[in-house]
Amino acid sequence: MIDHTGVSVRDFEKSKAFYTKALAAIGYALLMEFPAAVTGYTDVAGFGEPPKPDFWISKGVPNQPAIHVAFRVDSRAKVDAFYQAAMAAGGRDNGAPGLRPHYHEHYYAAFVLDPDGHNIEAVCHQAV
Repeated sequence: MIDHTGVSVRDFEKSKAFYTKALAAIGYALLMEFPAAVTGYTDVAGFGEPPKPDFWISKGVPNQPAIHVAFRVDSRAKVDAFYQAAMAAGGRDNGAPGLRPHYHEHYYAAFVLDPDGHNIEAVCHQAV
């Protein structure tokens, strides 16, 4: 079981603003933030469903190749809301909301590229 994961981002403030807006649509919030003075290395911000962050961004050289992260949600409406919020926050389209039956019959997802090109997905596996 994965406890937490994250990506490195070039512009920490820009990415923090993007993720704050995009992930709010699926119930995530910015829960923790530590500057380099505390981590001893770089600025970090943790997002998740309260009380625990499970997705982190850290200021640095963006991962190459870019990372793919999928957030599982419990409704297709949340996939749609994520996509709209992420696009409004400056994300780039990488796959509008819709069924991806090549994965399985009920795979409903949307894909957005974050400011560093990381492929961020919201996916619902339920029939409706």
